[in-house]
Amino acid sequence: MLEAEENQGVVYLIGAGPGDPGLLTLRGRELLMQADIVVYDRLVHPAVLDYARSEALRIYVGKASARHTLTQEEINALLIRHAQEGKRVARLKGGDPFVFGRGGEEAEACRAAGVPYIVVPGITSAIAAPAYAGIPVTHRDAASSFCVITGHERDDGKESGRRTTGSAEGRRDWARLAHAADTLIFLMGVEALPEIVARLQEHGRDPQTPVALVQWGTWPQQRVVSGTLADIVDRIREAGLGPPAVCVVGEVVRLRERLRWFDDPQRQPLFGKRILVTRAREQASSLVELLRIRGAEVLEYPTIRIERLKDTNELDKALQSLNGYAWIVITSVNTVPVIAERLEALQLDARAFSMTKVAAIGPATANALREKLGIRADFVPTEAVAEALIDQWPDSEMRGKRVLLPRAREAREVLPERLRAMGAIVDVIPVYETVAVELAEAVVENLMTGSIDAITFTASSTVKNLMQALSRGADDLEVRARLRSVCLAAIGPVTGQTLKEYGFEPTIVAEEHTIAGLVKALESYFAQRD
Repeated sequence: MLEAEENQGVVYLIGAGPGDPGLLTLRGRELLMQADIVVYDRLVHPAVLDYARSEALRIYVGKASARHTLTQEEINALLIRHAQEGKRVARLKGGDPFVFGRGGEEAEACRAAGVPYIVVPGITSAIAAPAYAGIPVTHRDAASSFCVITGHERDDGKESGRRTTGSAEGRRDWARLAHAADTLIFLMGVEALPEIVARLQEHGRDPQTPVALVQWGTWPQQRVVSGTLADIVDRIREAGLGPPAVCVVGEVVRLRERLRWFDDPQRQPLFGKRILVTRAREQASSLVELLRIRGAEVLEYPTIRIERLKDTNELDKALQSLNGYAWIVITSVNTVPVIAERLEALQLDARAFSMTKVAAIGPATANALREKLGIRADFVPTEAVAEALIDQWPDSEMRGKRVLLPRAREAREVLPERLRAMGAIVDVIPVYETVAVELAEAVVENLMTGSIDAITFTASSTVKNLMQALSRGADDLEVRARLRSVCLAAIGPVTGQTLKEYGFEPTIVAEEHTIAGLVKALESYFAQRD
């Protein structure tokens, strides 16, 4: 496959899929991670952009009906100019670049300019949006063929800003299209819907033919309106459904009643909920994944950033003499990769723990120890808090025993103090610190518009840093007032108490102090409220 030579520019025409970031192909992600420039459309999910390098220049060229940031000719010129400067340019396009995505035009422009290009197909919304609505485009009992049709044809007047009639007539042969396949799929057809249904009926499609429009297919805000050719226009008008939407015409639409899954509240208990995750980006993946699996739209605002401490001398000495410790206590998932890295640097492995018992504060930390170090924790308390760890401590005689406690620089003192009260000799070694991150404008905007349903807090530090970030903003009081109308979800009582100290009563305190427990608590809360 063609690759860019050293110092030679190249354009990657990448299909970003229909919206769900999990539908980006592996090849698309691979090339996106290499890009110097990312040129992206309106329908590219923000999470897809996170795969790009932090230093990559991001350029938005989104298009909506009659509203273009750049004309197609200007986009072509942009891609060519950057590639000719020796840049690797990722052109991210919603869906598939060659399915009504103008990828062919951009490829032609690159070829004419002598610019190398690579095409990465994407999952088209023509198939994905119906699938997420529970509508297969083919089915042995309902349809053996499907046809994908643009809802509006090329009108170069749009590129120059002139208004058009939105006519669906164009150059199409409706007499042939009306019966071209069992399932007809129209992309970008909301504005032209009245004419589309009229033409189909005019040329012989039964007025009672089922029709469904899927708005924002595969996105958490997906909406589906079903009807027939005879009444779908009125139903869409009543629902206030607009673009972007995929229109599906055919008997397969009836299957939605029993195949609905993505927007089914029974299967997706958090569908349609917008949840702000404040956890550090290094930790957030498991929480984000669980929330998305349950249908939530996740906004990530890492209030803290995990930074490893550069001076590892003290930790290295402790690990080299680990057999002198009776216990090592791991109180955070963040500690595990630091230990793994230092063991590797010291040419040590899990055998260094042969004489030392391991305590993990909770199941997530225990899992990290098992996965990254191959070590099974000797003790995990039933609650993932320092108080429970001490209250349930399995060793009744600690007098004179040494305990190693690698942890965050700013961690609470309750654990070492109570271990020392039991007679233990505790070596506390800071191995990382949490650094506050500036409050993103998007977070404030979403709070002020009331579009956030819940905020999750997985540690006291996430509460403190969010509150500190808010205090630095000009709209501090108003934003804080908005916070009182949002579900504030704490992973456990310690985090909940921190919220109280800042004047906020936690809406949820998870009974099980784990990520899974927090998600379960959110599900219960919204099930009762809704």
